[in-house]
Amino acid sequence: MYLGKSTGKPRVVIIGGGFGGVNLARKLKGADVEVVMLDKHNYHTFQPLLYQVAIGAIESDSVAFPIRRLFTKQKNFSFHMAEVLNINTTGNTVSTTLGDVHYDYLAIATGAGTNFFGNQQMEHFTMPMKNLPEALNIRSLILQNLEKAAVTTDLSERNALLTFVVVGGGPTGVELAGALAEMQINMLCKDYPDLKPEHMKVYLAEGKPKLIAAMSEQASVKAKQFLTEMGVIIYNDVHVTSYNGFDLEIDNGVSLKTRSVFWAAGVRGEVPQGIPQNVVVRGARIQTDEFSRVRGFENVFAIGDVAAMITPQSPNGHPGVAPVAIQQGGHLAKNIIKIVKGTAPEAFVYKDKGSLATIGRNKAVADIGKLRFQGFFAWLVWLFVHIMTLAGFSNKLVVFCNWIINYFTKNTDNRLIIHYFNNETMMTEQVAK
Repeated sequence: MYLGKSTGKPRVVIIGGGFGGVNLARKLKGADVEVVMLDKHNYHTFQPLLYQVAIGAIESDSVAFPIRRLFTKQKNFSFHMAEVLNINTTGNTVSTTLGDVHYDYLAIATGAGTNFFGNQQMEHFTMPMKNLPEALNIRSLILQNLEKAAVTTDLSERNALLTFVVVGGGPTGVELAGALAEMQINMLCKDYPDLKPEHMKVYLAEGKPKLIAAMSEQASVKAKQFLTEMGVIIYNDVHVTSYNGFDLEIDNGVSLKTRSVFWAAGVRGEVPQGIPQNVVVRGARIQTDEFSRVRGFENVFAIGDVAAMITPQSPNGHPGVAPVAIQQGGHLAKNIIKIVKGTAPEAFVYKDKGSLATIGRNKAVADIGKLRFQGFFAWLVWLFVHIMTLAGFSNKLVVFCNWIINYFTKNTDNRLIIHYFNNETMMTEQVAK
C-alpha cells in the first residue's frame, strides 16, 4: 500500500508526532523530499503540562494540537493516523494498521513510555502519566476519590482516599506533588466543606538521595524546601517495594494506606518491532551515532527520548527532555537534505539552554547556563517558556488566561469528571486477598 503523495522524490517517513518528529518535519519544508508522518494519535501533545491536566488546572485540549493543522501550508508533507506494527529494514518498509509504507529514509521519533522496571504489581495498580489519556485518568481518579471521601463514614477508607503518593522525584514527580499540595491548601475546603486540609496527605518517594537529580544541588535543595513548606512528606533514597491497591510498602519501613499512587519513577523508549535488540541499550533506547543514525544502518535514524546517542562527548546519551528532541529533529533535517544532495552530514552537538521545574504558585527552580535562581522570578521564566513552546496561538491564549484566573482565584473550573475511571477492579482484588 502506498501512503502519501507519490511524488517520486526521496521519501522520509517519520514515526511519531512528538517534539522531535514535528520539528524534523517542519525543517524539511521546501526540501526536495516527500515527508510522511505516522502516529497512532492525530494530535501533538505538550507533555510538560500533562500534570496540570491531571490536577484540573487546565483542560486537556489546551496541551494538544492537531498534527494536520501544524502542517497545513507544507506541501511536501502527509500525515496518516496509524499504529506501527513492524519495521522491515531489509525491504525499507513500515508495516502499519493501514498497510505497508515504503521509505527511503526512516526517522524513529516514538518517544518514551513508563518504565515499571518489570514490577507487574506496580504496573497494574499505580497510575502513569506519559500521555493525555493517562493524565485524564489521573484527574478522574483524584476527583472520584475526593467525592467518595466526602461521603464515606469509614475513617480508614477516608484516610486512604485522601492519601496521595507520587513515586519518583524527577521534574514530573516534583511538579505533580506540588500541584497536589496546592489542591490541598487552596481547593479542598472550598469544594468539599466536610473535608479539611489536614485530612489530605501528599507523599513523595524518590530513589535517589536528592530530588530532580539532573539539576543543580541548589535547585534540588530549594525544591525540597518548597515542597516541605507546602506540607509534602518526602522520602529520599527509598524504593516502593509493593502496592496492592490499598497497602503501600516502602523499604524504609513506612507503610501507607492509599487509593492513589502515581508512578513517575522511570521511562523507557517506545522501540518499534523490527529494530534489532543488539542496538537497544540503556533502558530500551536505540543506540545511534553522532548523526542520529541507528547503529548498523545508513538510512534509519532515531531522535528524542527513544534514542541514545552514545559518543565520547555523550557516553550515557542525552537526557530525555524536549529540547534534546527538538534540536535533534532540526539537525537531522539538515543532515537528510545534505545526504540527498550527496554531501557529508554533520555531527550533532546538543546546546543545553537550561532546566526549569515548577513546584507551585510563585515557586520554581531554574538552572540556565551558569545562573541558578529560584522562587518567583524562576516561576515567571517557567511560565514564559512553556507558553511560548505550546503549539497553536489558541492554546497559548487559553492556557495563559487559565493561569491568570487560577492565580488570582486560587481555584480552577476544570475539575470535571467527564470520563469515569473505573478502579473498582483493583479494589475488588484487594478485598479478595
